[in-house]
Amino acid sequence: MKFQEEMVSYVIQNLIEKDRKILEDFRDISPLKAVEPPFERMKYDEAIEILQKKGFEIGWGDDFGAPHERALTEDFEKPLFVYNWPKEAKAFYMKLDEDPKYVKCADLIAPEGYGEIIGGSERIWDVNELIKRIDEEGLPRENYEWYIDLRRYGSVPHSGFGLGTERFIMWVLGLEHIRDAVPFPRTINRVYP
Repeated sequence: MKFQEEMVSYVIQNLIEKDRKILEDFRDISPLKAVEPPFERMKYDEAIEILQKKGFEIGWGDDFGAPHERALTEDFEKPLFVYNWPKEAKAFYMKLDEDPKYVKCADLIAPEGYGEIIGGSERIWDVNELIKRIDEEGLPRENYEWYIDLRRYGSVPHSGFGLGTERFIMWVLGLEHIRDAVPFPRTINRVYP
């Protein structure tokens, strides 16, 4: 999470410093100036409680949609990390937390209603633990032999994350629709670039 917040902040602050005019052509940049570490952090359980208090019909173990993410970040100027999700809500390859009903993961949700921009987790590196999780999820093991082999033949403790580039651009530029952040968007009338 520390690396993610530093990266996001670095990119935004550099854009403000070096390409301020371009940003100002798209949006008021004053909210972006607040995007400096540390970002807010909230456990999944707390997020569920907040959403329920705000009137959402959401239960423990449910994933968040756009309305949930908007509601969670409406009181924050900076992105918000929601971490320690239930293992049932996330991918099989995420490392279990000390409390095994959770996984070691975090989603980074942008403010201003732009939603999740990064998903990341600590990954399972032990081959036996990975096989156990694949079996628990009821996934066909033969489809994941290549992935199991990555652990079988030499893995190390590691984490990873994915930045949704188009979502990030949408937020930073204040765009109304994600298709405006995609170089060649597929639309109902245009499937090929």
